[in-house]
Amino acid sequence: MNKKTMNKQTILFDINETVLDLSTLKSKFIAAFGDQSAMAVWFSMLLHSSTVCVVTGVKTDFATLAGVMLESIAARRGIALSRAVREDILSGFASLPAHDDIKPALSRLRSAGYRTVAFSNSSLGLISTQMKNSGLSEYFDEIISVEKTGSFKPDPAAYQFAAQQLNQPLESLRLVATHDWDTHGALSVGMKAAYIARSQAIYHPLYRQPDIMATTMGNIVDKIIERKV
Repeated sequence: MNKKTMNKQTILFDINETVLDLSTLKSKFIAAFGDQSAMAVWFSMLLHSSTVCVVTGVKTDFATLAGVMLESIAARRGIALSRAVREDILSGFASLPAHDDIKPALSRLRSAGYRTVAFSNSSLGLISTQMKNSGLSEYFDEIISVEKTGSFKPDPAAYQFAAQQLNQPLESLRLVATHDWDTHGALSVGMKAAYIARSQAIYHPLYRQPDIMATTMGNIVDKIIERKV
């Protein structure tokens, strides 16, 4: 890592939902469960399970939890998932498309001299594949997975690990995410954050509030450049 790269202001981006569009998986969940609401329930269960693992010290990985929660929601609904259907759903994560506002926003941010980092709870292998398949590899300077920590965001250790990997203090970094638990986690350890409202859900009023909020990545980038941080 050269001195010029280290001097760039660094922006970390959460990947699933923030950068990549999960809506393409809806058809798979409808085929398997009969309605698309199963996807939202499954994702909430996945986040809940990962948080329980963080708090209680259970060592696992996001892919394993994703599979377990898929089996769990199927059992709750009295559905027997075939191995083929299970793998079809889970493998879909590798081929998620980028949201329409991502490439223009990242191009502008990089042209303004910012360093961009993909930062996710998923494995390094999966994130790398996602970046390649979505055509985003050239838009990120670095990819960081939390897998080596044995934990997940919003554990403070996950954000601290990212800072160590980047050789920068936490307070110099900003996270962009569409999950309020993630921006809250970043803010709790001294990072800055920006929240992109990809859904109609309210930002949790008890969580730490980021100084940047917008509904498109273009507006997020406008505000980051305006603040010069």
